[in-house]
Amino acid sequence: MEWRVPLFDPDLGETEIDALSGVIRSKWLTMGALTAEFERHFAERVGCAHALAVNSCTAALHLALMAADIGPGDDVICPSLTFVATANAIRYCGARPIFADVASLDDWNVSRATLEAVVTPATKAIIVMHYAGYPCDMTSICEFASARRLTVVEDAAHAPGANLGGRAVGNWGTFGCFSFFSNKNMTTAEGGMVTTDRDDLILRLRRLRSHGMTTLTLDRHKGHAFSYDVTDLGYNYRMSELNAALGLVQLAELGARNAQRRLLVEHYRSKLTGIPELSAPFESACGESAYHLMPVLLPKGCDRQSVMENLKAAGIQTSIHYRPIDTFTAYQDAGLGPSEHVPLTHEIGERVLTLPLYPALPAVEVDYVLDKLSGSLRAT
Repeated sequence: MEWRVPLFDPDLGETEIDALSGVIRSKWLTMGALTAEFERHFAERVGCAHALAVNSCTAALHLALMAADIGPGDDVICPSLTFVATANAIRYCGARPIFADVASLDDWNVSRATLEAVVTPATKAIIVMHYAGYPCDMTSICEFASARRLTVVEDAAHAPGANLGGRAVGNWGTFGCFSFFSNKNMTTAEGGMVTTDRDDLILRLRRLRSHGMTTLTLDRHKGHAFSYDVTDLGYNYRMSELNAALGLVQLAELGARNAQRRLLVEHYRSKLTGIPELSAPFESACGESAYHLMPVLLPKGCDRQSVMENLKAAGIQTSIHYRPIDTFTAYQDAGLGPSEHVPLTHEIGERVLTLPLYPALPAVEVDYVLDKLSGSLRAT
């Protein structure tokens, strides 16, 4: 279907084409010098010592938990209002996800209070997710984690470029995990990144990323090594040079594109005051958001499916971020849901609607979206 207003539209142009062409001409396509350069630049942007490029944020989360020695018998607290990969990564390690509620109907992130409400004697780590790009209250969360000696993993899939008190998201916990999927603020088509300040952990992350091997293909190609050992049960989570080339271009534009997203979110919010049936979360957000999503909360009892169908008929693409993880069949079949501890998450899951947001979205189309949404609400 041709959308008049798509949900997202990646910013790609001649610079990205030139970068990809350069990799193809080099004939070195797998992980190499460009990937290492992308890692250096990303680490500098986040303000941490190390960054490790991988092929998805899911891989980043899995590697972070593995490097933290999470395994069978361990509990890991995470939000239910997130993409299923956040909890899946916990289960990949043989650990149990414990779901924490959002702070409120305005703050859709977990908080110290909602984490404390579900902590167990077996809890070894927490994963916080900066929903829609808005930072969690990392000061109080890290104090809570430190007191209990819990590893903190930041799921920053929505939040490249976000910061709290001038400190970048992804540089608060032991690990930061980022996504570069095609709908994210910056894209490598498929890809992700793990950040950490720990020298010991980055060494293990590097081995786990590539089969547990002690030397890389590029090292052997350049004659720096002729053999290798395997010291861990590792994975094939490498990033290619093509992805890294895209990432370098996209990272350079991240600040400007996030700024444009901020202007569009402000425009949305200014117009939402004329639709009293709707509210948008994070009115009192802390820190600087990456403005990844534009979610709204529909009125109680609203027929969301009808609203979405009406908007589709007007050429407007919408989505739902997210159905709570603990309500999925696979999680209920595994005895991991539904959870009685996430009532606000369940309410949001029934009422959330995600509206189009991307840097090139014209402000006049924001007006069009809200006009059609208002009309649809009156009709239903």
